[in-house]
Amino acid sequence: MSEQTIVLETAGFDARFPNQNQTRHCFQNYVDYYKCVHHKGEDFAPCRQFFKAFHSLCPNEWIDRWDTQRENGIFPARLE
Repeated sequence: MSEQTIVLETAGFDARFPNQNQTRHCFQNYVDYYKCVHHKGEDFAPCRQFFKAFHSLCPNEWIDRWDTQRENGIFPARLE
């Protein structure tokens, strides 16, 4: 039987968000990811950093709600 190593990572320090409350950091990484994908495409590797960060920081319920808002055209931020 082979052993698999699982590597857990969390978002690194971002000087824009020095406080313990990471709500804004979570939201900003979500927005930055979709802006990056819009301009560079999903295959652009640096976009993955934003993806990892918001998946690490944001509760799944928030991500689901924001995805639904994006699909319905009512997301509260510009993603272009």
